[in-house]
Amino acid sequence: MELKDIVAVNGKPGLYEIKAQSKGGIIVESLLDGKKFPVTVTHNLSALNEIAIYTYEEEVPLRIIFKTIGEKEGGKEAINPKESGKVLTSYFREILPNFDEERVYTSNIKKVLQWYNLLASKNFDFTAIQEVEEETEEA
Repeated sequence: MELKDIVAVNGKPGLYEIKAQSKGGIIVESLLDGKKFPVTVTHNLSALNEIAIYTYEEEVPLRIIFKTIGEKEGGKEAINPKESGKVLTSYFREILPNFDEERVYTSNIKKVLQWYNLLASKNFDFTAIQEVEEETEEA
């Protein structure tokens, strides 16, 4: 399982792994319950590899944040996303000290931690995440 194959489907809980291409879209499998279903153009998908978090200087890719949490927690689950907003913000400040507190809401932090914990529960290898997106060169 690679981060580029993991997506969030708007309106559905959890994360999904892309399994196959179909005529009308793609087939995904839930990391929560293992159920597969087709995703069509009517669904709004967010690839985890494409998501970034605002800081005061730039946007930091979610993969870097996952890698940092993975290093901090030793690949184990992080704090419970249901903690108070103050606890979550304090924890997130340890991970990304300069995150933009006006544009990154507590709900965003909860979502990042929920996703991280779900991946950690599936023994995702956070050490395999590349710091820099590998460019594919075309000849």
